[in-house]
Amino acid sequence: MTGTIAVTGAGGAIGGRVARRLADQGVASRLLGRNPARLPELPGAVKAPPAAYGDGPAMREALAGADTLFLVSAHEAPDRVRDHVTAVDAAVAAGVPRIVYVSFLGAAPDATFTFARDHWHTEQHIRASGLAYTFLRDSLYLAGIAAMAGADGVIRGPAGDGRVGAVAHKDIADVATAVLLGDASEHAGATYDITGPEAFTLADAARELSRVSGREITYAAETREEAFASRAGYGAEHWEVTGWVSSYEAIATGEMAAVSDIVPRLTGHKAQSFAEYLDTHPRSYAHLTP
Repeated sequence: MTGTIAVTGAGGAIGGRVARRLADQGVASRLLGRNPARLPELPGAVKAPPAAYGDGPAMREALAGADTLFLVSAHEAPDRVRDHVTAVDAAVAAGVPRIVYVSFLGAAPDATFTFARDHWHTEQHIRASGLAYTFLRDSLYLAGIAAMAGADGVIRGPAGDGRVGAVAHKDIADVATAVLLGDASEHAGATYDITGPEAFTLADAARELSRVSGREITYAAETREEAFASRAGYGAEHWEVTGWVSSYEAIATGEMAAVSDIVPRLTGHKAQSFAEYLDTHPRSYAHLTP
């Protein structure tokens, strides 16, 4: 018996897919979000009162009686770890015995990708909480690879000739669902790297985007300085630009090159490749077509 699963991010790309999969399986779920009006209407799903990760009392109320918390990481922000810690502490206070946390590939205190460091700190707090846990460390999203190409048809970044085993949102959701509905003891304390079926360079990605868009897409390797300069016009804060740039640098160092068998092993189907993703998601490269 899985009991009631509390799903965060149920209005988003991963949490929303997981919520729908649980509904399809007839599993009771509680959908959490800051604005319940934005959460989907699903059979067997109850919308919890409004709750933001950083609001401990609201999170405790929203999680009361849940048997598992599916915790999708918050959007990148300077205080993201603090919000994660508050959410985890709320789960402990509410008596939730288990957390399945969506982390990131290569999470470490010294990861090149600065946002991956947030995930490591969150993982450490979950480990220390005393709750049963499973960490789902996904790679970069295939959708994000397509979005790397600018309207001018160029992917720019300091990724060198490094490779990335990017993964589809649907495959992450399928793995998460398998973990949530599987034998909790089998997955307790496990850390799963979730990747696509292959690791490819950004030059490879440009060739696939050229194939589907009908125009030449190229990859231009930048230095760190060039990468910051080319993104200066976005008006983003320094910490955010650093996160963007360091994601490319992590590709260059090989920290994104891992390819695992977790998708086929836990779901029974192969992971989607970048080429397959583009063929089934033409909107992902619509900014590159006339």
